[in-house]
Amino acid sequence: MPMPQKIEPQSLNDYLEVMSRAGFQAGISWQVVDKKWPGIKEAFRDFDVHAVAGFGENEIDTLAGDARVIRNRRKLQAVVTNARQLLMLDADYGGFRSYLRSHGGFDATAKDLRKQFKFLGEHGVYYFLYVVNEKVPPHEEWAASRGVKV
Repeated sequence: MPMPQKIEPQSLNDYLEVMSRAGFQAGISWQVVDKKWPGIKEAFRDFDVHAVAGFGENEIDTLAGDARVIRNRRKLQAVVTNARQLLMLDADYGGFRSYLRSHGGFDATAKDLRKQFKFLGEHGVYYFLYVVNEKVPPHEEWAASRGVKV
């Protein structure tokens, strides 16, 4: 996968979009996710964190039958769960960026992100933090420390 473009998140919606993309990429070719991304983004109301956090079973059922999205029910539900968690951490820490920077380093942040959010494994956490322009170790160094081929 090519290195993704970094962004400066302007709102929780940006964090939710990047996090969701990382989750959908777990176990699936990034090309497939890339091709479906416009439909996923539309289906999740441009990742409006408040709207997505309000999704219930009816919306998940609808999404599970929507050909525009990757119809993995667990991943679809994870986007909703993660939107709710983003809102909670944002409120608890006076901003989501404050939450991200409250751990004292990459490894502690990565560990807590994996604990707090669904479908964020080692790769997903690295991708997420890299794209939202948080400090991450160089990719080759990170991969070598985890026995991952680059």
